[in-house]
Amino acid sequence: MIILVLNCGSSSVKYSLFSMGSEEIRLVRGSLERIGLPGARLIQETSDHKVECIISAAGHSQAIAELLHILAKTCQSILPSLDNIDAAGHRIVHGGDRFNDAVKIDDEILRYLWDQSYLAPLHNPPNLMGMKAISRLLPKIPQVAVFDTAFHQTLPPRAYLYALPYDLYKKYRIRRYGFHGTSHRYVAQEASRIMGKPLKDLKLLTCHLGNGSSIAAVKYGKSVDTTMGFTPLEGLAMGTRCGDVDPAVILFLQDRLGLSPSEIGDILNRQSGMVGLSGFSSDMREILKAVYLDGMGLDGALNTNHLRHERSKIALGVYIYRIRRYIGAYAAAMGGVDAIVFTGGIGQNLSIIQNEACRGLEFMGVDMGSNMKSGMVSGIKSTAYLGQGCYQLSSLTSNVKVLAIPTDEELMIARDTLRTIQTL
Repeated sequence: MIILVLNCGSSSVKYSLFSMGSEEIRLVRGSLERIGLPGARLIQETSDHKVECIISAAGHSQAIAELLHILAKTCQSILPSLDNIDAAGHRIVHGGDRFNDAVKIDDEILRYLWDQSYLAPLHNPPNLMGMKAISRLLPKIPQVAVFDTAFHQTLPPRAYLYALPYDLYKKYRIRRYGFHGTSHRYVAQEASRIMGKPLKDLKLLTCHLGNGSSIAAVKYGKSVDTTMGFTPLEGLAMGTRCGDVDPAVILFLQDRLGLSPSEIGDILNRQSGMVGLSGFSSDMREILKAVYLDGMGLDGALNTNHLRHERSKIALGVYIYRIRRYIGAYAAAMGGVDAIVFTGGIGQNLSIIQNEACRGLEFMGVDMGSNMKSGMVSGIKSTAYLGQGCYQLSSLTSNVKVLAIPTDEELMIARDTLRTIQTL
């Protein structure tokens, strides 16, 4: 079965084509950037060729029409016709509290999702535009929605409710939803495979660290707590998002600066986090470079950019501390932990982050061994390579395993799409 997976952002579309059977094979991976702007750019790769081109994409409908045209034109050996596509799976950021699993799209569900777009106004509308485009271009194939929030629907009320008047939850569904659920679910399953133990017997902490970051407590296969909340703003310090903040700060900004809700939202979502603290970059690689490479010259003296070095140290300290604090809190919430899993662009690739996040966790049974002394700014310092891009970072004798596992949300969406249409 051939499944097309789409992840539609506000100005981009990421896509993959999978052959799903006894083997799961990614046939095509592609991305389309700058939708709605001049010079929209498409990059597409298969096992034996790469396509890069500039296309016209005034909106998502035109963008998806163009990528389907290029798929049909350049991939005839693996996709003789667009009629060979059997189903489409879509990443949907927010499913509210109605959906705890993937669902086949029909008119009623599509209307419901449009009505609920106020919960994720920046993310859900472009996600749904992708569905609308496929309905027009490939009207015969079933479509499946896979929700970032679905995995976290197992949170108990004590974890998802805010201590606000209960009527606000009942009327406006103000609660913690959590995000990155597809990623957390994928790496939890991979950790179970690597450790050779059933997921139902494991207590895992999965750390998805990228420009947006979250941690999930996965107890016996179910998410029981997670750092993101009503929106993806809560929790860890991120590239441009503030994470946890006293709500009174918002009232203070409104009062003292006379800012509108949208202006405050812009500060919290786009001007905070690493870029706000460091003053120059949201990219963790640049923060690390400022601290570990630019900060000290070969003679041990600070370079001339002293301010950038000091503010980057502060930003990095906040970032690491938040991760470590939540790891400890969630280990307590689960009554222990069997493994800590790092994934995402930062989590799976940057040794300094992995090591510093685990520093001081020896009391929990974490032993990073010689890796703690690696001092690597980038790359992975591992105890063992486990195959398929996975590494063990902790010592072989560590009671709590620390793993680096690449996430694959698109493969998870393809699996969910196949399972959903087969069970109808």
